[in-house]
Amino acid sequence: MATAPSTDDMIDEFLSQRGHDVETSGWEESYNKKQCPDCGGLHDGAATECSVCGWGPAN
Repeated sequence: MATAPSTDDMIDEFLSQRGHDVETSGWEESYNKKQCPDCGGLHDGAATECSVCGWGPAN
């Protein structure tokens, strides 16, 4: 018996077909530092929020 896709999967597919980014974003790595995916600011490994733009993984 087949199972139906979850509502979240259907919404993600709908948005991605229309050009929206549906993947969760997190810190990027650059030269052993954390790099903000929004503004590109570099931070030490203990950073939990971007000091330049205020972005955080939960935002």
